[in-house]
Amino acid sequence: MARTRNIDFVFFDAGGGHRAAATALKTVIEQQQRPWSIRMVNFQEVLDEIDIFRKLAGIRLQDVYNLILKKGWTLGSPLGLVLMHWIIRLYHPAQLRVLQKFWAASHPDLVVSLIPNFPRVLYQSLRSIHPHTPMVTILTDFADYPPHFWIEPGQRQHFICGTAEACRQAQAMGYGGDRVFRTSGMILHPRFYAPPALDQQAERVKLGLDPARPTGLLLFGGQGSRLMRSILERLENAGTQAQFIAICGRNEKLRAQLSRPWRMPVFVEGFTSEIPYYMRLSDFFIGKPGPGSISEAIAMHLPVIVERNAWTLPQERYNARWVEEMEVGIVLNSFSRITRALDQLLEGGRLSRYRNNAARLDNRAVFEIPQILEKLLTLEPESIGTSHSQTH
Repeated sequence: MARTRNIDFVFFDAGGGHRAAATALKTVIEQQQRPWSIRMVNFQEVLDEIDIFRKLAGIRLQDVYNLILKKGWTLGSPLGLVLMHWIIRLYHPAQLRVLQKFWAASHPDLVVSLIPNFPRVLYQSLRSIHPHTPMVTILTDFADYPPHFWIEPGQRQHFICGTAEACRQAQAMGYGGDRVFRTSGMILHPRFYAPPALDQQAERVKLGLDPARPTGLLLFGGQGSRLMRSILERLENAGTQAQFIAICGRNEKLRAQLSRPWRMPVFVEGFTSEIPYYMRLSDFFIGKPGPGSISEAIAMHLPVIVERNAWTLPQERYNARWVEEMEVGIVLNSFSRITRALDQLLEGGRLSRYRNNAARLDNRAVFEIPQILEKLLTLEPESIGTSHSQTH
């Protein structure tokens, strides 16, 4: 009987995507009954004692990020990212000491990182304590945003990428094809692959919606966005024939603002784990170009309408380009143009064409990655980071 292998999944809660990806992958591994013990490592908690952001501002680093998203303070975020990386590198020695102490207390057989911004200290701390333990980084973004974001050059680790662009970036950083694994997309929870065992029209009626009317899902992440209100108001004033499901996340103020009478059918929801259910009731998606929300929408064959401008997070700007390249949606430079964009989507067969394009992508990443991790666990110590066969 094979011994249980210990695998650490490193995540944090800056945005919801990193924990969600780690949880989804852990769920599939457990469903497959692999002889692995998965430890969920909250990177923020490990480094809490030296969190310089909490010392300076009284708030944790991940909470700073989430507050920025909630308030929409993303203009100038590329400069903010440069500043954050400067602070991270300034406190690198202290971070290294804390992480070395953490790794010394256990001996994982494999470390899987699902976080950006800290690739240098994660790799160096692990390698200094457990030089023969392989490390792999799973990019939860469609692409890297160099420098010092997802991929640092000169490390003997591995990368799992969900797009051709991310693979190209890793290889340009000096990582050969034997250390870069390509999957068919981003990690999604297995709930998104369950058969749609519901009557769409009947479920719409339960929510007070018109069973036959085109239905859009408004979703701007776990913190919601004030943009949702202005989008609905513009569409209402234009007399749109569509109706909407608005997911406000943890933003109770926004939920209260949207819970008013509208001239069009609108169902308002707060934070929910039932995103697959609401997507199955929808025909299209409107939101920010986050990697998780785009991937979820495309997996459910929903064409997307997203925005890319100076307020878009720098690591999410490529996502909008990907939407255009794959022809699965419309990219606006401002949601002030949402009325025209929706008219374009619903006219001339574009909705059906984009739905067919989305269906062809067939993202199975969450089921492909355990096979990749199996390969990394079988590497001999002397071969870690040097040569092995590639998946896909």
